[in-house]
Amino acid sequence: MRRYVRDNGLAIFFGVAFLAALAGQAIAGHIAYNAEQAAHGEEAISLGRYLTSSNFGQAVMENWQSEYLQFTLFIVATVWLVQRGSPESKKIEEAGTEGDRKQRIGAWAGRGAPKWARVGDWRTAIFGNSLLIVMGAIFLLSLFAQSVTGWNEYNDQQIQHHSEAVSWLTYVGTADFWQDALQNWQSEFLAVGSMVVFSIFLRQRGSPESKPVGAPHGKTDVQG
Repeated sequence: MRRYVRDNGLAIFFGVAFLAALAGQAIAGHIAYNAEQAAHGEEAISLGRYLTSSNFGQAVMENWQSEYLQFTLFIVATVWLVQRGSPESKKIEEAGTEGDRKQRIGAWAGRGAPKWARVGDWRTAIFGNSLLIVMGAIFLLSLFAQSVTGWNEYNDQQIQHHSEAVSWLTYVGTADFWQDALQNWQSEFLAVGSMVVFSIFLRQRGSPESKPVGAPHGKTDVQG
């Protein structure tokens, strides 16, 4: 067990941190929701009911979709785009999908390589883009879930203000939907861009996200 925890410490740490933060969000959101209900003379709801509400669902999904959009774009952008001096970038001359030998595909696949990396047909093509496919799919599903939960929440507000409910398609075209999406996207793009640029000049000893402390600023091919 000790070895398992050591070998999977990064995944375990962020998994526990995620669950703790999600639980904290649920509790704080439930309190805030019931406070707003009381302010409008409405009945409070249980925590279980809140967890299945569109209010909670929208709050979770609008963050999930922006995070997965960030990584989806970063994955595909770093195939073709480079940044001199940043450990987040490949070498300048390696921009692109790279050759089979470099990627260890087909005849170049070593012992213990995944089966789909060795076969060299459509399965290799899918496996060779599987990270992008899965991350992109989660982004699209999260964005759709945000649109549905946001639509329900929007119509609840419409009804409370004695206005007509709108269709899902109409809601997706509203400023309300796009404000929620874009306010998260811009912060994600800023964070990734900052990491790429800051890592050129700044260091964190022992982190694979940083170059070695003594590495020259302009070197791209020196990893931590």
